Amino acid sequence: MRIGELAAAAGTTTKALRFYEQAGLLLPPQRTPAGYRDYTDAAVSRLDFVRRGQAAGLTLAQIRQVLEVRDAGQAPCQHVVALLDRRLEDLDAQLAELRTLRNSIAGLRARAGGADERACPEDQVCRYL
Repeated sequence: MRIGELAAAAGTTTKALRFYEQAGLLLPPQRTPAGYRDYTDAAVSRLDFVRRGQAAGLTLAQIRQVLEVRDAGQAPCQHVVALLDRRLEDLDAQLAELRTLRNSIAGLRARAGGADERACPEDQVCRYL
C-alpha cells in the first residue's frame, strides 16, 4: 500500500509516517519501480503498537527500543515490563508532587478568604501570593 493509504488506515498523516520512518519506528518500505513507498499490512500493526506505546506514556525512543528487540527476532516482553515499571514509578512521583502542590494552593486559597481588595496594600501586587 502507498503512503497515503497507510496514513488513512493508521489514522495519521503522511508527514508523521515519514517522521516515524526517519526515527526508526517504521521500517523502510520497499519501493515501486516509480519510487513510491510500498508498505505491507504489517506496517499498520506496527503503527498501532507505536500509538499504544505513546498512550502508555512511553517515549518514542523507548518504543523504538522495543521495536528493535522485536526486529532482532526476540520477544520484547521483559523489556516492556521494565519500561512500564519505570513509567509507574514516574507517575507515582508526579502524583505525589501534584498532591503537594494542591495542598499548597489550597492553603493559599484558605488564607485568601473572601479576597477583600480594599485590604490589599498598594506596595504589593497581591498579598495572597
